[in-house]
Amino acid sequence: MSIWKRKPLNQLLAEAEDSEKGLKKTLTAPGLVALGIGAIIGAGLFSITGLAASLNAGPAITISFLIAAFGCVFAGLCYAEFSSMIPVAGSAYTYSFATMGEFIAWIIGWDLVLEYAVGAATVSISWSRYLGKLLSSYGIHLSDAYMLSPFEGGIINLPAVFIVMLMSLILIRGTKESAFINGIIVLLKVSVVLIFIAVGWQYIRPENYTPYIPENTGKFGEFGFSGIIRAAAIVFFAYIGFDAVSTAAQEAKNPKRDMPIGILLSLAICTILYILFAHVMTGVVNYQAFAGKDGIAPVAVAVEAMGPVGANGMITPAYPWLNNAILLAILGGYSSVILVLLMGQSRVFFSMSKDGLLPKVFSEVHEKFRTPAKNNLLFMLIVSLFAAFIPARVVGEMTSIGTLFAFILVCLGVLIMRTKMPEAPRAFRTPFVPFVPIAGVLVCLFMMVFLPLDTWIRLIVWMMIGFDLYLFYGMKNSALNQGEFSLKNQKTVAGSGLAMVLILIIIAFIHHNDPNLDDIYLFYFSLAFSIIHAFVYGYNYKKS
Repeated sequence: MSIWKRKPLNQLLAEAEDSEKGLKKTLTAPGLVALGIGAIIGAGLFSITGLAASLNAGPAITISFLIAAFGCVFAGLCYAEFSSMIPVAGSAYTYSFATMGEFIAWIIGWDLVLEYAVGAATVSISWSRYLGKLLSSYGIHLSDAYMLSPFEGGIINLPAVFIVMLMSLILIRGTKESAFINGIIVLLKVSVVLIFIAVGWQYIRPENYTPYIPENTGKFGEFGFSGIIRAAAIVFFAYIGFDAVSTAAQEAKNPKRDMPIGILLSLAICTILYILFAHVMTGVVNYQAFAGKDGIAPVAVAVEAMGPVGANGMITPAYPWLNNAILLAILGGYSSVILVLLMGQSRVFFSMSKDGLLPKVFSEVHEKFRTPAKNNLLFMLIVSLFAAFIPARVVGEMTSIGTLFAFILVCLGVLIMRTKMPEAPRAFRTPFVPFVPIAGVLVCLFMMVFLPLDTWIRLIVWMMIGFDLYLFYGMKNSALNQGEFSLKNQKTVAGSGLAMVLILIIIAFIHHNDPNLDDIYLFYFSLAFSIIHAFVYGYNYKKS
């Protein structure tokens, strides 16, 4: 028995066909494309784009989207091969289990849980800001105390909590019903994007593109080349949609044909729309206008600048009705993003629980709705807490680093599968192997390096919590290994944990020595967390 034991491909396929105990198969190719667009359009376009433009890239945010899409193409091709080959819920977690073994699968599964949780939280926070904009246009002003986190001067973000709870309850009701609602919202959302591009194009002011690439401030990641790459890494989570499509593989009617279509077509459509949209947004208003609390709702700022400039220098919106119409559509569009992310998250947890790595209660399917209802309730609580109390910048960057990490492992998985199982049936084959997967790894790793160090600290802390769960629960309850493991396995996990402790301490000190940052609380938390875990992992390493 070994933590490196891979899950047999025939066992995975048998699980996919087990419709009696498994998830209900209701999704077709158009539904999967809509699912992908539902997750992709919104998260990057309507929320984090403004912050990335104002703090990192300026008008060159369009280049950042191109770079992010470049990395996505490689990862998307690898996802397409896996999803057609292993049509099982769980996405990168399942693929890693089949290629790199249980321990690596646990790491990527735990990463995906974080990725989807903070992704849904990021979008719900932006949803809250747009709701405030819409209500204020009708003379209803919600207090910032109940629309901002404590770290942003508020108390709790109640609208963000509300939308997370509502979407979770819809998911519990059923995948088919959720997909139908998502399809309607996607049509509305794409229409809004096209209207925004068409109307805004005529109000582009060329002076807003000067300079197109603002000069670096002297600080790494703030404009210039490093700013463009950092912005690409920050907005990367906007492309999480095709990852979310792959988590629904077990609910697809014909996954071998439809999964590649859903992944690649949704990615292609959204990349084109992203670049055009970002070009218009930074053309109608100067990128500096997206700084501050309204940066998380950049479309509202841009729409207000679409109109002629008067003699007094003030802009009169040419389409005052358009602002509220767009805000209403964005609120609906955001709802679909949250819906898809929460769905993907619960499906990963569902797969991990079925494998015995998490308590069985999380793989129980509701008798009537055939959905993992208890899963949805758990994440309704967790994501609500993130949305209520954590700033948008923090959760947005955490989503990006988690997504990039997942994509790297999927690309590596294709290389391993081609070597270990070259004859396994594949409805879709990634072209130009090994170039495509290797390029995917390098591009994603390159963007990860440009993310802020505090984001790396939070990722490592989350990974160490995952090591704790695997060491004390997952290894002992693994269905594949029937709860049996060797002392050598325990030594490997504990040793990996000690390596993470060392990395955390090094990054914490490097981050703390930056004179431009005030991180005293994060620094001391990192040290305390490291010391506690050094004893925990050290004790288990010695015992093994």
